[in-house]
Amino acid sequence: MEIRESGENYLETILILQNNKGYVRSIDIAEELSFTKPSISRAMNLLKKSGYITMEPRGEIHLTPLGLAKATEIYQRHRIISEYFIHTLGVDKTTAEQDACRIEHVISRLAFDKMKALVEGLGKAAD
Repeated sequence: MEIRESGENYLETILILQNNKGYVRSIDIAEELSFTKPSISRAMNLLKKSGYITMEPRGEIHLTPLGLAKATEIYQRHRIISEYFIHTLGVDKTTAEQDACRIEHVISRLAFDKMKALVEGLGKAAD
């Protein structure tokens, strides 16, 4: 199932919060993204219906295998694009992060793969 940019942002946020805190609740997502609780509730219901997350009665949100795969893919794009901007173009970290957050949703597979190969090559050269 195709997912929109906003859904990708939610999945990426869930993954990051899970990695940082060990658990995720709607309020954590609302605070992280500065969105209202009703907006988060609506989005979580859509992600649940699409099979990307499960929600426990206690309020914890978990990525399904499908959700984890998609969130990991999005987060990798974000990291690679940020690294490219910082290390190849000399962009400051804050700007690189903000731009990567927008570009990660629209970049072509071809452009991303070339960017990834360059960034990974830079990492090997530093070793």
